[in-house]
Amino acid sequence: MESVFGLVGKDFAIVVADTSAVHSILVHKTNEDKIMVLDSHKLMGASGETGDRAQFTEYIQKNVSLYQFRNGIPLTTAAAANFTRGELATALRKNPYMVNVILAGYDKETGPSLYNIDYIASLHKVDKAAFGYGSYFALSMMDRHYRRDMTVEEAIELVDKCIMEIRSRLVIAPPNFLIKIVDKDGARELAWPLLESSLQSLMGTVRYKSDDEYSVIGDKGDIGFIDIENCKSICSYNPSEESEIVNISVPFPLVKGKPQSGFVGETLFDSITIKNTTGEPLDLWSVSIYDSKPENSFTISIMEPPTVKSDVEYIQDFVESFSLEDRVLRTDQALSIWLSCKPKEIGLHSAAVHFSVGDETIERLVFVLAEDKISQSLSSSKPYQRSRKKKQDVVNAHAADAAYVVGRRPSRGSNRGFKYHLPDYPIPAQIRDMVNNQQIPDVIHEGLTETNYGPFFKTLLAMEEIKLEEDMRAYDMECVTMKRKRNQFLSLEVSGLAEKRPSLVTGDYIFLKLATDDESSNVAYQGYIHRVEAEEIYLKFDAEFHSSHRDSDLYNVQFTYNRTGMRRLYQAVEAAECLDRNFLFPSLSSKMRLAQHKPLVPMSCNLNEEQMSAVQMIHACKGGFPYLIHGPPGTGKTMTLIEAILQIYNNKRNARILVCAPSNSAADHILERLISQKSAKIQKNEIFRLNAYTRPFEDVNPSYIEFCCVEDSIFQCPSHWDLVQYRIIISTYTSASLLYAEGIRRGHFSYFFLDEAGQASEPETMVPLSHLYSKDTVVVLAGDPMQLGPVVFSRDAESFGLGTSFLERLFDCELYSSGNENYMTKLVRNYRTHEAILRLPSELFYDGELIPCKEENTSFSSSWEDLLPDKEFPLLFIGIQGCDEREGSNPSWFNRIEASKVVEIIRLLIEEKGLKEDDIGVITPYRQQVCKIRGALENNGKLNIKVGSVEQFQGQERQVIIISTVRSTIKHNEFDRVHYLGFLSNPRRFNVAITRAKSLLVVIGNPHILCKDSNWNNLLWYCVENGSYKGCFLPEREVFGLEGPAGTEHTEAPYLGYEVENVCQPSNGNWDEEGDNWQPSEKQWGEEADNWKPSEDQWGDEGNWKPSEGQWGQEEHQSQPSGIPQVEAEDHFEPSDTGDFSKVQVKVKVLCVADEIVVGMVDELGRGGNSSAGSSVGELPPADSSVDGLSPAGSSVDDLPPAGSSVDELPLDS
Repeated sequence: MESVFGLVGKDFAIVVADTSAVHSILVHKTNEDKIMVLDSHKLMGASGETGDRAQFTEYIQKNVSLYQFRNGIPLTTAAAANFTRGELATALRKNPYMVNVILAGYDKETGPSLYNIDYIASLHKVDKAAFGYGSYFALSMMDRHYRRDMTVEEAIELVDKCIMEIRSRLVIAPPNFLIKIVDKDGARELAWPLLESSLQSLMGTVRYKSDDEYSVIGDKGDIGFIDIENCKSICSYNPSEESEIVNISVPFPLVKGKPQSGFVGETLFDSITIKNTTGEPLDLWSVSIYDSKPENSFTISIMEPPTVKSDVEYIQDFVESFSLEDRVLRTDQALSIWLSCKPKEIGLHSAAVHFSVGDETIERLVFVLAEDKISQSLSSSKPYQRSRKKKQDVVNAHAADAAYVVGRRPSRGSNRGFKYHLPDYPIPAQIRDMVNNQQIPDVIHEGLTETNYGPFFKTLLAMEEIKLEEDMRAYDMECVTMKRKRNQFLSLEVSGLAEKRPSLVTGDYIFLKLATDDESSNVAYQGYIHRVEAEEIYLKFDAEFHSSHRDSDLYNVQFTYNRTGMRRLYQAVEAAECLDRNFLFPSLSSKMRLAQHKPLVPMSCNLNEEQMSAVQMIHACKGGFPYLIHGPPGTGKTMTLIEAILQIYNNKRNARILVCAPSNSAADHILERLISQKSAKIQKNEIFRLNAYTRPFEDVNPSYIEFCCVEDSIFQCPSHWDLVQYRIIISTYTSASLLYAEGIRRGHFSYFFLDEAGQASEPETMVPLSHLYSKDTVVVLAGDPMQLGPVVFSRDAESFGLGTSFLERLFDCELYSSGNENYMTKLVRNYRTHEAILRLPSELFYDGELIPCKEENTSFSSSWEDLLPDKEFPLLFIGIQGCDEREGSNPSWFNRIEASKVVEIIRLLIEEKGLKEDDIGVITPYRQQVCKIRGALENNGKLNIKVGSVEQFQGQERQVIIISTVRSTIKHNEFDRVHYLGFLSNPRRFNVAITRAKSLLVVIGNPHILCKDSNWNNLLWYCVENGSYKGCFLPEREVFGLEGPAGTEHTEAPYLGYEVENVCQPSNGNWDEEGDNWQPSEKQWGEEADNWKPSEDQWGDEGNWKPSEGQWGQEEHQSQPSGIPQVEAEDHFEPSDTGDFSKVQVKVKVLCVADEIVVGMVDELGRGGNSSAGSSVGELPPADSSVDGLSPAGSSVDDLPPAGSSVDELPLDS
């Protein structure tokens, strides 16, 4: 009794399907998902035989994903529908699929659409559609109530009516239905079968069989996980919209979409009013708690629960239970009962209460959020509101004639100028216009080549810079005041400075105008930042402005992006064009390195075999290609670099070494490691730490200052003469540009050591290399391409190459991918992490190669004996159903329930277990959660614990890491994925997060949300299987069928589980500009655009295909292309080794669907395939007939449409 239907609304499309897998009279399962998510914005609901349905929808999904993977853009919904229709049409010839399809999608240009495709390949674009036995009733309801401009809520009401009609009219009705929606935010599950009655979109009535057949009283069910945010329609109730025989109120109703809250340990209660609105008495057979989460957390009573003010007698008379039975409700009588909740743990508590009245069972869902004092103190200070759109620009900073009064720059200390000045590198107007119009410049379409290196990266940098300008403008302010400070500054309060929102440094500037109605007559002023405090910046404007300013004046402020760092990158990629092409693009054809190294005695510590081999190779190298050191976290990459630097420092007196890292903290760490070595003492006058003048003086450890150049608390770059005296210089990548500016010549440095090279974009890596590298310079890059890559804000720039580090790009070269030890070393021995913590990332990201070598500290492991179920397994997953929230105009998310649990665990570890604050770190993906946790720690013992994002923890480690994942709804997961927020669908972020812990890893999150991601699902069940899970009830175990390498980010299309080489790869680029249509490489189309014209006269007189000589196989009617081995017992085309196909057998076709041509893709299923070498003569179309003119399987040539039939004559509505 299958039922699949769908409809299109105002700006969305919905597909609904029952969840029963049925064969004949047998029901195999009741949780079958018949709606396949083809890609982020397409759904396919299918009905038919279980095997056909599952295989066909998976086949379509693979090919839709493969198309996007190969072409970089998704198929339109129309193209996907036509491709699907074509596959069904082809299948009619042989091994037909008995599948009916409803395909829904959302396209940015055309909005939502719905296509109806039946098993005989008839396609229609429709507003509503249905298949199966339930279609008669669903279509009748939709014909009566459907409107094209329906809202989501109205559509759900109609879906509810359809389901109710199907259930009440079919003899055997499906017990559960699944609803999915697709709109501009993507495809997702709108509601799932939580329980039988959850199908009521507004908590309405479910008509069960009579109580003689079903005994409801006392029965317990399972409501599962209810995502309030994603299922608001089933979590709300409006009695005016219901047609129930009684009115039943909802206890603890949602307030502004959020559950009511109460404290753990208290009894929370609310009344339920049941009123008979009929003219006759009604039997109230029972009121029962169908299910509650946590179990037994809700009870029912006739009496109002006692309070602390109740007398002893009332307390003694009070009785509560899980059900009430046998009442009669007279006409207009109202009965009040009480529902109580007694939370024992913080988090969401939910229940389903069933009311059995007459012949009906009515349900109410109930939600209560249990809190403690910490979570309560973190509640939203004001409701979230989107930031209103700012007024027009204060100044058009990109205009050549921008008019403003110049401000006063801060002093840089030294007045000595650089030898080489940094050019301005303005963004070309053409590039800016293309990016603003969402177009991709031609050089980017070409991809990176040896001949376009500079223009390619300059364009990517321009795309990134435009995005940074846009992001900075989000912080613009209106109607704000400034105060005088120290008689020389004006201070502006900027909230979020501590979290670098916006990120401002000394030397940046802002524009402002008086806030008046007529801003066109206003004068704009430029103000330079002279000092950055925690919540305010100190500014200097023109002297006249200072004299006329009043603290009560209101201003509109425009922030600007500091271009200095970006200009250095432009300069670097421009200079990199002069580098040896073999250095930038290594190949096996180049001269190979044959270094002869001699044994060395370790200086810093005991190194393992792989580390010492790398040090010896670096010591023996004499220029050439970069040498790579890569390995997972904790394998000693930085330690290997330190040893190599010390060996060169001690053994090669004339060597000059430049060490770079992506951040100041990483560069400081290298300095600390080098100067702390006792076995190989470095002279103070031979090592220097180069800092940008904008770096805050107080940001640097006082013990490092003696290795820096400072004037009046401002960092300086020494003179050329001073710089060349140092044997070791340590800098960030971008600050290394100061060395060239000061006049350091190319080849001065003998060695470049670039640490954490996987975190730096290729232009950043080129900053130290492009001006200073020579053919004799040894370049060493260390990093892990499986961890976080460069921080890039423009998603287009990132996807086209700016998000790929030089290190990662080199690994794609055959020279390095082969693992040649002359060019790279892989470290696999982990000295940081407990074996149990290491095991999962090793399997997921590093092919199980990691070798745990950490010596266990028993003093630490004994500290959490009573925290862990098994002290030998130092991982703990704490499941909490919290609540996602935002506040004010801040778009960042926080979860105060999780924040409270984090503070609870930290206090336990410090106050009871004796851990130090430096031993603990907290990782969370959202800035607002960072702020909430920091605030809670400050208010609860002034604990100085590092709390930050994954990016802030990369390269760091702690004995204990606590992860707060925040998310408690699936609703925003797609947004997070697209914008690279949160943890889900970001394998590299997951990898870094779980590998920061040395001795204990604690994860706090909602298992029902995290299990939707394959990596988090693995972590969850890894903990469960080892008895190390605590908290809320667990979800059903997710099974991920199509998984790619865990370390890859599926930003365009999922990994399909088979090699792309299995697909026909055309020898010529034949996709047109739209990307969806196939264009033949030669003029092989007839005069009619829909008809294929062979390249030679190979059609017979009767309209039959006449092969050229030598193209028929031994078996009659089987075509064998000349020069290609015959296929004896297969219907697959088997190409020769020299063709454009892979060695595996695949089926290939070109399918013409209406006005679109789609290339046939891999047929992994071995059926329902494409026209192949095994097609018979009678199955071939006649000359000049369109591919869409295919007849049903078994038709003869004479049955086919006449030659020249147009598309309009075919059974196709497109």
